[in-house]
Amino acid sequence: MSKISRRSLLGYSGTAAAGAVLASSAASASASTVSGEAAAPVDFPPGTEFTGNTSIGPIDAAMTLTFTLRVDQAPAANDVTPVEVAEALSALAEARGWPPITFYGTPPPAPLN
Repeated sequence: MSKISRRSLLGYSGTAAAGAVLASSAASASASTVSGEAAAPVDFPPGTEFTGNTSIGPIDAAMTLTFTLRVDQAPAANDVTPVEVAEALSALAEARGWPPITFYGTPPPAPLN
């Protein structure tokens, strides 16, 4: 299951959707554990919007980060991927005391990192 908290997920997507995501995450985690394989990453099209939420529960602080990335015809050495941006933003937040952030791309609503 991703590093996103249930509280963050509820605030992000609504109760019904959060329950569905949590249930599907648990099911896919169980399936990948049984088969011994990790779930295949989703291939997001260029320009996809990614959003991540996190919160610091004891002080009731919350943060939402949203980004899009489009790199056209760059050599492989100059390519920047959405996963790299997501991990860099999460690392920046973690350096300031926030929990790790899982970013979700829409559409489809699927985890990026």
